[in-house]
Amino acid sequence: MTAPTSDKTTALRDALAARDGIDATATDIGLLILRIGFGGLFAVHGAQKLFGWFNGYGLEATQGMFDGMGYNPGKLFGTLAGLSELGGGLLLLLGLFTPLAAAIVLGTTINIVNVTWSAGFAVWEMGVLFALAAAAIAFTGPGRYSLDAGRPWARQGVLWGLAAVALAVVTGVLTLILKAAL
Repeated sequence: MTAPTSDKTTALRDALAARDGIDATATDIGLLILRIGFGGLFAVHGAQKLFGWFNGYGLEATQGMFDGMGYNPGKLFGTLAGLSELGGGLLLLLGLFTPLAAAIVLGTTINIVNVTWSAGFAVWEMGVLFALAAAAIAFTGPGRYSLDAGRPWARQGVLWGLAAVALAVVTGVLTLILKAAL
């Protein structure tokens, strides 16, 4: 009886990593820490916007803030931002549908950087940091300690990373076009 493909893939990856002097388990633990920390913090940003949790403003104030930033109607864009941050962050935290989760977060960060750009580096640097973390996870995948691990839908690598980045750029730019048009 042969092992399932995911077991073969994991064994091959571990063998190649060992050959190259890489500790695959340490890499997977590093990805777990990154996903839980970054995904969790991003989800908290969404919960602040949507529910006012963690000393956030709540949905009504968030929607007003989005109106003030030129994202009209603020009800649509504020809600969308909160849902994207909460949903994308939770998916990253869990390591579930990882390329899509990374695309959601990365698309959101494109708008974060756009809004904060004119305020200078000290303000937009956090958005860029978020974007870099999301892009890195899009390419590496969630690691072995995730809900995607060993599942038929699990995707990672250059092609899936590029697809996630492309989806993020398209949705992020589309949001900016809608902001300008509405």
